[in-house]
Amino acid sequence: MKTDTIFYTLLQNLPSVLFELLEKPPQLATHYEFSSVEIKELARCIDGVFLPKPEYPEDPIYFVEVQFQNDDDLYWRLITEVFLYLNQYKPNQKWQAVVLWAKRSLDPGIPVAYQTSLQQGQIHVIYLDELTDTSSSIGLGIIKLVVSPEDEAVQTARSLINLVQQADAAKSRYLLELVERMLIYKFSTYTRQELEAMFGLTEWRQTRFYQEVEEETKLETIPRMLEEGITVEQIARILQLDVETVQQAMKKQSNKKIE
Repeated sequence: MKTDTIFYTLLQNLPSVLFELLEKPPQLATHYEFSSVEIKELARCIDGVFLPKPEYPEDPIYFVEVQFQNDDDLYWRLITEVFLYLNQYKPNQKWQAVVLWAKRSLDPGIPVAYQTSLQQGQIHVIYLDELTDTSSSIGLGIIKLVVSPEDEAVQTARSLINLVQQADAAKSRYLLELVERMLIYKFSTYTRQELEAMFGLTEWRQTRFYQEVEEETKLETIPRMLEEGITVEQIARILQLDVETVQQAMKKQSNKKIE
């Protein structure tokens, strides 16, 4: 899973983390809907947009960009997208752009042309590896997990899991599933069994995300099994899948080869 995808998943499922990064009350997240927005002129979407709900017309629109690699044109591209969005949708709200760099050394600096926007508070730049105390925030703890070196990430993950398990029952399962996504991303070279042993996770087999990942893993083995001459019916029986699911996976693999 790409890093920007994992962050947009986090923002979509735990939008309060944006306002924590901006040092604003996390409750502001209830004023917003997180979505992707199509820009016709560019034939693409802005993936990270916080749009105020109708009952909060005074709140600004937030455009969020996550960057984990060098990109000298990021500010030019982001502001261009913002103004194309404003031209296309003509909202009545003010706007702010938030750039989340993995680390300061990746940031080429805001172009002189946009310095006024920076001074007016329309552009916010945050370096994720410089976050300090994340011990009381699940959202910030997840970010720290993603950006930490692997040797530090193990302890961060254990602390994060403890924090999640202290949440009320209604949120605990949902938050644990979100943490699982980050663990599988961060420790991609480990098997799920190894992750279970490392972090003492015994309940995640029951979560929807675990089951989705388990099925994806099974589907990835289908091409190799076909090469070994195993029939569709046999594959379905071995993987405990229905024949239609196996056939759909075969079709997807065939389409990828054509592309």
